[in-house]
Amino acid sequence: MTAHRQPALLATDPDLAALVSAEETLQAETLRLIPSENYVSAAVLEASGTVLQNKYSEGYPGRRYYEGQQNIDRVEALAVERAKGLFGVEHANVQPYSGSPANLAVYLAFAKPGDTVMGMALPMGGHLTHGWGVSATGSWFRGVQYGVRAEDGLIDYDAVRDLALAERPKILFCGGTALPRTIDFEAFASIAEEAGSVLVADVAHIAGLIAGGAHPSPVPYADVVSTTTHKTLRGPRGAMLMCKEEHAKAIDKAVFPGLQGGPHNQTTAGIAVALHEAAQPAFTAYAHAVVANAKALAAALLERGFDLVSGGTDNHLILMDLTSRGVPGKVAAKALDRAGIVVNYNTVPFDPRKPFDPSGIRIGTPSLTSRGLSAEHMPVVADWISRAVDAAAKGDEPALAVIRAEVSDLLSAYPAPGLPVA
Repeated sequence: MTAHRQPALLATDPDLAALVSAEETLQAETLRLIPSENYVSAAVLEASGTVLQNKYSEGYPGRRYYEGQQNIDRVEALAVERAKGLFGVEHANVQPYSGSPANLAVYLAFAKPGDTVMGMALPMGGHLTHGWGVSATGSWFRGVQYGVRAEDGLIDYDAVRDLALAERPKILFCGGTALPRTIDFEAFASIAEEAGSVLVADVAHIAGLIAGGAHPSPVPYADVVSTTTHKTLRGPRGAMLMCKEEHAKAIDKAVFPGLQGGPHNQTTAGIAVALHEAAQPAFTAYAHAVVANAKALAAALLERGFDLVSGGTDNHLILMDLTSRGVPGKVAAKALDRAGIVVNYNTVPFDPRKPFDPSGIRIGTPSLTSRGLSAEHMPVVADWISRAVDAAAKGDEPALAVIRAEVSDLLSAYPAPGLPVA
C-alpha cells in the first residue's frame, strides 16, 4: 500500500483528502479535451504549495510595505526576468491573480469609466472581459464588438478597421477563448495605430504556443500582452501583464495598488518554475506537438462528417458545430463526460441557441499532448467523439460505458505529469 500524497491533509481533514484523491483519479482516467486545461508538472505543484504562502508582500521587489521580503523579492524578480526572457518583452508584471483581474488592470491603466473599448464579441469567440455586456467591463465601459464572417468563420480585418475608425476605442483587444485560427497581430496593430487605440493582445490560450514558437508573437506589435499562466503555458492558475517600458509604470500601478493587495507568492513561485520549463527545448517540441495533434484531430473529425468552425484549426483549439448531428452541445458534452472525455459546450458564431444550451462544443489538445499522445492517436480520439455523439443522439448509455473503458485503457499507458503513478 502506497503512502498518501498528503498525509497531513488526510490526518486533519479526511473528507477533503478523499475529494482531492478522487480528483486525481478522475484526471488520470479521463481524456481531458478542454482547451483551457492542462497538467502542471510535479515541480510546479510543489512550488505552488510552499511556505511562501505565509508571506504578505504588498508592493514590488525592493519597494515593499512589509519587512522580511529578502527571499520573496528574489522569487518575484526571478519570475519577472524569466518572463521577459521567454517572451522577449521589456517589462513584465507577474502579480495579477488571474486573467480577468489582469485585463481589469489594463482598463484601469488606460481608460476611464464610460470610455469606448473594443473586442471580439463573446458569441464569436471573444472573452467576457473584452467589453461584453454582462461583464463589469461592459457595464463600466462602452463596449463595441467585432466578429467573424458567417461564410468562413474568420475575422474580417477590413470590417474591424471600419468599426475601429468609426468608434475610436481607447482600448482594442485581440484574442479570445474560442479562436481556432492564427491571429494577425500586425494587422491589429495597424488598425489600432490608425484609430488611436491601445492594442492589447490577450494570449491566455496561446501563450505556451507563442513561448514554444508554434504561434506568432504579438510582442513586436501590441502595447500590452495579457495572459494567464496555465492553459498551454502549463503553469499555476495566475496571470501576467507584459508591455513596452513606456507603459510599465501605468500597468504596475493599476495592478497594485489599483486592484490588488499582496501577491500570492506561492503562485509566483509556480509561475517561475513554469517559465523555466517553457524555456527548455522539450517545451518547444511540446508546443509544436499540441498544434500537430490539433490539426490531426481536426482532420479526423472532418473525415467523420463533423462541422468545424472555420473548417479546422491553426492552434490548440477546435470549435465544433453539432447542428448537423442533431445533438445540442450541452447534451453532447454531458454524454462525452460519461464516456470519459471531458469537453465544454460552447456557442458557435451566429448560434441560434442560448449560451447555456448552445449548438457546439469546444475541444483542445494541450492536456492529451502533455500525457504523450501523438498525432497517430487522434483518429482514435475522433472515433470516440463520433461514437459518443451518436450515442447521445440515441440515448445509448451502454455505448458510452464501452468508450469510457477504452479511454481508461489507453490512458493507463500515458500517465499524466504531476499525478501519482499507480
